[in-house]
Amino acid sequence: MINSTPSIHTTVRRATNGTRFGLLLVLSSLFLLGGLGLDALAKPKGKSSVPRPEPDLKILTLQAAPMPYRPQDGPFHFIATVQLPKEVDEQLMLEVSALVTSSSMTSLRFLSIRQPVNEHVQTDPSAAGETPRKHVHVDLVWDGLDHNKQQVPVGSYEYEVRVKLLSNGEKGQRTQMLSWPKRGKFVVQN
Repeated sequence: MINSTPSIHTTVRRATNGTRFGLLLVLSSLFLLGGLGLDALAKPKGKSSVPRPEPDLKILTLQAAPMPYRPQDGPFHFIATVQLPKEVDEQLMLEVSALVTSSSMTSLRFLSIRQPVNEHVQTDPSAAGETPRKHVHVDLVWDGLDHNKQQVPVGSYEYEVRVKLLSNGEKGQRTQMLSWPKRGKFVVQN
């Protein structure tokens, strides 16, 4: 009787004498498919990373009203109080924008308003020796229509409001400073 299976010694020899690249490829594929990338081998960052400081341009308060919203009763308002940096170029433009999206992302609307930075500025009293901080109050109005100019359906919606300082350049307006966004949710009813 002829033995058709190779001996164990031959099989081991083929594996060690064969390409190790194939074995390495299989192991690396299993490693990556297992959810571990090469980042897992990198040195962990730990607590040495420093959080980014909040920018000088801030949304101090944001009021979204009325809650709940009924489009037949009138517009929805995003009323923001914006704190400007201590020193700001008077030629900059202030842009306040809001993105309103439905939970399913089928209905959305982008709103924005731009005005000269020195328009409607109010100065807060400051402590002795400090530069007074300037504030701007902005009312961004939404008519309850989506990107197709259709009334939005009843449901849950999310919003994100941002503020930018823009400068005029050779190729149009460029962002000079951006605030951290303010987010929230509201309900549209009949």
